[in-house]
Amino acid sequence: MLKGKCAVITGASRGIGKCIATKFAKEGANVVINYRNNEEEALKVKKELEDLGSQVLVVKADVSELEQAENLIKEAKKEFGRVDILVNNAGITKDNLIIRMKEEDFDRVIKTNLKGAFNCLKAVTPIMLKQKYGKIVNMASVVGVVGNPGQVNYCASKAGLIGMTKSLAKEIGSRNITVNAIAPGFIDTDMTKILSDDQKKKILSQIPLNKFGNVEDIANVALFLGSENSNYITGQVIHVDGGMAM
Repeated sequence: MLKGKCAVITGASRGIGKCIATKFAKEGANVVINYRNNEEEALKVKKELEDLGSQVLVVKADVSELEQAENLIKEAKKEFGRVDILVNNAGITKDNLIIRMKEEDFDRVIKTNLKGAFNCLKAVTPIMLKQKYGKIVNMASVVGVVGNPGQVNYCASKAGLIGMTKSLAKEIGSRNITVNAIAPGFIDTDMTKILSDDQKKKILSQIPLNKFGNVEDIANVALFLGSENSNYITGQVIHVDGGMAM
């Protein structure tokens, strides 16, 4: 499905990013794994993907810094000659009620989640415009649509990413480049594992399917949006949330 395509995935050393990278590798893509801190985990993922037959490049970059984001895309282009797919997955949380939230915690989340995506988009767009081809997938969140107490910074970053997705889709769609977003709900990751039983029960009561999602659910949609199967879909936000927000 993706044979010979070059896919850059930010924050790909663990969790959802790792699962997306694995899914793409299984479909024949050459994968660029980006990480910020954990080189050991990134190299483990590299080995796993190479065992699947994929060509893999690992690039350390803090995408919240424009120069590092530009270098990430530059290294991908240098290694594989093109960049066909970009998945903006890197993100952080610094949760707190607004009366207790520090200014630096607000700024850091916006800088990583929103400006980090902008930096990568700015770096990759000239390449995709020249190719007259590209698939961009931005990792938003259901809380960017409905909000969530204690996450003013995170929700703002994800709502901004949705606006960015729609705007860019209109800017570059005529050059055969699609730009879409995925809005995960509560996914079974390290984040949800720390919830108490009471918290989980309350959350599940809001989900019609009455279960948390898993990283495969997100990776499957990312694969669809990164493939030729989604050629006539752009500017969309696909909710993967068990019906939580509709």
